[in-house]
Amino acid sequence: MIKTAATMPCLRVNSGLVKPGDVGRIVSRKPKDVWAVRLSIGTYLIDGKYFQPLDLAEAEHN
Repeated sequence: MIKTAATMPCLRVNSGLVKPGDVGRIVSRKPKDVWAVRLSIGTYLIDGKYFQPLDLAEAEHN
């Protein structure tokens, strides 16, 4: 289950829409280390322990 970052957040079944390795942009920080992250399929609230910063220098070399 993933939670949308809409005005009234709701839980959605993650049927393979968000996969490990997907890249998103942080929109805002919420309380308790929760972040609003914009992905290609929408904006979702994700706990900070489930993602890491993208190293752009490393990504350019691959």
